[in-house]
Parts: sequence; C-alpha cells; structure tokens
Amino acid sequence: MVLVEARFPHHRPKYHLSLSQGYLNDPNGPIEIDGTTHLFFQSRPFADLRVAVQWGRATSTDLVHWTLHRPAMSPTPGGLDSDGCWSGNTVLDGGRVRAFYSGHIADRPLEHLLTAVSDDRGASFGPPELLLDDPDPSAGVVMLRDPFVWPDGDGLQMVVGCGFADGTPGIRHYRSTDRRTWRYVGDIAALPRTTVDGVDTGEGWECPQVIRIDGREVALVCAWSFAEGPGTVLAFPLGGTPQPHVVDAGDSFYAPSVLRESTHGPVLFGWLREGRDDEWWQEEGWAGVLSLPRKVWLAASGTTGVRLRSEPHPALAALRIGGPQEADGARIGGQTEVLVPDVSGRLRIRFGDDEGVDIDVDLEAGTVEVDRSHASLDRRAHRDGAVVTDAFDGDSERPAVRVLLDGSTLEVFTSGGRSLSTRVYPLAPPPWRIEAPSGAKVWRLDGTITGGG
Repeated sequence: MVLVEARFPHHRPKYHLSLSQGYLNDPNGPIEIDGTTHLFFQSRPFADLRVAVQWGRATSTDLVHWTLHRPAMSPTPGGLDSDGCWSGNTVLDGGRVRAFYSGHIADRPLEHLLTAVSDDRGASFGPPELLLDDPDPSAGVVMLRDPFVWPDGDGLQMVVGCGFADGTPGIRHYRSTDRRTWRYVGDIAALPRTTVDGVDTGEGWECPQVIRIDGREVALVCAWSFAEGPGTVLAFPLGGTPQPHVVDAGDSFYAPSVLRESTHGPVLFGWLREGRDDEWWQEEGWAGVLSLPRKVWLAASGTTGVRLRSEPHPALAALRIGGPQEADGARIGGQTEVLVPDVSGRLRIRFGDDEGVDIDVDLEAGTVEVDRSHASLDRRAHRDGAVVTDAFDGDSERPAVRVLLDGSTLEVFTSGGRSLSTRVYPLAPPPWRIEAPSGAKVWRLDGTITGGG
C-alpha cells in the first residue's frame, strides 16, 4: 500500500476516530465485552468509492482512547456480500459475537440480509449466511437494508430499514426465538414522505436503530431518497404515528449506531461526513470521521412532544489537559474545547486573517447559528451554515454552548441538548485565535487517543 502524503495534516482529527488512509463511514454494531467496547465501522483501505466496503474495528475501555485493529469482516468473493459488507449491528450470542448486516451486490435491487459469527470476540467473522429471503413482490418493498437486532427475553427482535414503491419510508419488524428463523410481525413505523423541521423525511429509511431511554423505545432513522441519496438523521418515540424530529442540525452527522446497554449507559455514535468536494479528499487520501460518543436522553419540547437530546459523553472530560483559560484572545491548537456561558454574543475562531468560523449565540431567540462561509480560502470547502433552534435549557448545569474542535471536525452542543456537527477546512494551520463573549473558557485537549493494534 502506498500512503498518500496529505498537504493539510492539520485537517486530520486526533481525538475523533478516523483512518490514517482510506475512507471511513457508518459506525456499526458497538458492543461491550468484559468492559471493552468493540466498535465496528464501514471502511475502505483507499479513498476510492469503487473499493468494496469492509468492516473496520476499534476497541476502547473508556470511550476515549481507541485502538485500531485489522478489519474484522471483508467481502466474500462470489458470495452474498461480494461487493461490500454494509451496515448492521452485533449481539452477544453465548460466548460468540453475531453480526447482522447488509450484503451488497452491485445492481441488485435489494441488499442481502446476512448474519456471520465471530469466535474471537469480534476480531474476525466467519462466512455470511442468509438471514431472510426478499419480501414478496406484492409487499411493494423497493429498498431493504441495515438490520438492527437486540435481545428480548429468550429471543431477539430485529428492525430493517425499508422504502415502498409509493414513496413511503418505513421500518420492518421481525422476531426470532432461535437466532436463525425470523417471523415478520409488521411494520413498526411508516410515514408518507413529508417535511419536518424543514427537512425531507425521505422515501426510504436506512440505518434504523432502536434505543431504550427512560422506559421508552426510540427509533433513529436516516432519511434517504433515490435521487439525492443520504439526507438527515431523524428520531421519534415508537408507538402511534411517527412524529420525527432532527437529531443533529448540522450537515455532517449521519448513520447513527447505538450501544443499547453498557457500563457507560446507552451511547450514540455517528459518521461525520466530509464537507469538501470529493476531488479534495481523494487528493489527501483520507475521508470520514466518527463522531464523539454521545450520552442521550429524552426531553419535552414545547408543543412538539418528546425529543431525543444529546451531549458529549461525560467520559470525554478525560481529554482535557490542564485547567481552563479565558477564551477571548486565546491562541489555540487544532484540538480545543470552548465553553460559552449563558450570554448572547459571537464566538469566532480565527484561522487566519481571511479565514474563520462564527458561532452566534442568541439566548432570547433560543438559537445558535454556525457560519462557515469564510472558513476556508479553498473553494472546494463547503460553505453552508446551520442553525440550532430551541437550543437552551436555563435549568441545566450545562454551558449554553460547548464547542469541540478537532482539526476539520466541529461539534457544537447546547445546554438544551441540541447538537450541530459540521466540518471546516482552513488552509492556515494552527495556532489559531479565539474571539469570545465574556466569561467563555477554553481547554486544550489531548490529541493522542488513537493507536494501532
């Protein structure tokens, strides 16, 4: 393998999980075994979308420091996944780890729904076995992918993302008592294509996840369409007609994957998509980052019902080095955290004289707006902004805004549990400079959290 020398090494995240070379996307099947979290993810050894997807693997004992390992699953030549091992999840099956995933075959209308078993704690998986036959054509299913399975009593439950010929996205629901034979029990959710929170709910839902919070089951789905491809991550409590809401207001967060149960509680991961033209990341030889692990909860939101909220998992406090400093006027490196108290104003991260990103906090309007129109002098960097509404919770002990910067990765969280994830690509390397409202603090963060194994 020939490594590509990146022209802009300061764009590389250091405390987010990423690859030194290649293409990383959907996180898959996080599972905890004897206190160690095993996180799988779609990856390609080269930054080339024509390369078939395999499952990469990383492990951590604290959700902060990660060890990268050899890929755990690769396509089987001539097999049911010969063009890619796509999204799914894992469960403990006695002393084994069982994966459920989508096997991709180019030009096949529907993905194969597959299972494979690991006898070495997720380090490698055996050959794929067909989980389900395709639905009968009379069902009108035109998209079917990404199984998500969880234990339930003496059996298993499974949901699979789908889309119907009339443009309705949905989630199909199955049960099994023997881990091999599955009974279709109906569609756990479906919603005619519409617009919520200003975004398209899609004509198919992929990467469905079901997480249990405060005794309620909550579904997360990725809105997808045949014309535009991936859209936005939505969430809604199960039961009744879905009332979806946007999980992350930025343009980057996608393909959520949940760790339902662990010593760290329920944890949410996501893929942070690139915010630059394909040509640029292909030149640099790498693309894709996994989000920070997020703690999640449910909160009432005015007349819109219960919504999923999130914040960086408390374990991530271990990233902080030294003590906090006054943010205004501070010179920072590429790995930085900024806390803004309950005060309106503008947080500006100046990368150079002509490059910077603005984060405007408006307590009265209840909004946080991120403006990256001047974040890079390279026109291949995307410039769309984003706004978080219903952003604040004055009764919370969380800061009004918490910003985590890691190279090209920018994750913004608010006291109300709202998030906005995006990417920035300044040409100027650190040190950078901060202009901030009174009382804002800045922390230097550890940038050595990922190693090879």
